[in-house]
Amino acid sequence: MKSVVQCGKTVAGWLLVLCASSVLATEPYHIGDKLSAVSLDEAVVQTTEKLQSGGFTVVGTHRPNGVADHAIVVATDAAMLDAIRKTGGAVVAGAGIRVGVKADGTLTYMNPDYWYRAYFRDKFSTVEPTVKSLDERLQAALGKTGDMGGDVDEENLADYNYMMGMEKFDDDTLLAEAASFEATVKTIQDNLAAGVGRTPKVYEIILPEQQIAVFGVAFNDVERGEGWWVNKIGTENIAGLPYEIFVVGKESHAMFARYRLAIAWPSLGMGTFMGISKAPGIIYDTLFAVAGGVDD
Repeated sequence: MKSVVQCGKTVAGWLLVLCASSVLATEPYHIGDKLSAVSLDEAVVQTTEKLQSGGFTVVGTHRPNGVADHAIVVATDAAMLDAIRKTGGAVVAGAGIRVGVKADGTLTYMNPDYWYRAYFRDKFSTVEPTVKSLDERLQAALGKTGDMGGDVDEENLADYNYMMGMEKFDDDTLLAEAASFEATVKTIQDNLAAGVGRTPKVYEIILPEQQIAVFGVAFNDVERGEGWWVNKIGTENIAGLPYEIFVVGKESHAMFARYRLAIAWPSLGMGTFMGISKAPGIIYDTLFAVAGGVDD
C-alpha cells in the first residue's frame, strides 16, 4: 500500500519522522477481471487468448497434480526477454510470466514490479521502464481489480528472505555442471522427457547466445509432489507456480525452496511454513536428479 503522506518543510516534527520511515509496499499478484469460463478448460483457453491478443507468447500450461480446479498459463514477453538477455545470469529465472486461473473464472497473475525487483535486485533501475510497460500491457490484456498475496516493502525485495538465517536469491543454488551449456540443457530436457522424479516439463525458455535458460517443472508425484504443500499453504497464490530450474553457462541451478516458496507466499505464517518443512529437501532432491547431479 503506497503512503499518501506528503513531506514538506512546514509540517510538524512527528510527521517528518513518519515520512522518513514510510515505505512503499507491493504484493506478488494482481487480480484480473473474472473470466466468463464455467470450467477449467475454458478458463485456460480464455486466458491463453487474452495473452496472445495482448502480444504475449504462451509457452506452457500447468495443472498441478492434486490441486483441483487450478491451472497456470505461462507466457513470455519480447521486451522482457531482451532485458534479461542484456543482464544475463540468474535473472533468466524470471523469464516466464505466470497467470493463475480457477475453474470458476478467477484470474490472478504475477505482479512484474514485485518479482523483477526481487530478481534484478541492484540492476532493477535499468529495467524499470520495461517492467512498467510489461505491467501496463498485462493489465490491458487481463484486467486488474486489485492486488493480493501479501505485502512486502519494495526496498526489501532485492535482499529478501523470509527471516534471518534463511536463504536469499543469490545464495549458492548450484545443482550440477556439465561440459558445456548445450550439454547441461540437454541433460535437463532428457530427464524431464523421461519423467525423472515424475517431473514433466511445463515450459522452456532458452537464450543460447547468452547461454542462459529456464525450465518450468511440474512435481507430479502423489506423495512428494507439489500438491500436498500447495494445498497446505494456500491455493490463492497459485500463480507462484511452477517451480523453475535454470541454467547459466555450464551450470544448472534452482532457488532454495525457503526463498522461492516464501517470496511466492510472503504472508505465510511460521506455523504453516513449519508444516511443510520437508518440502525444501524434497524439492532440492528432485531437481538435483533432473539436473543430472551426482552425489559426492
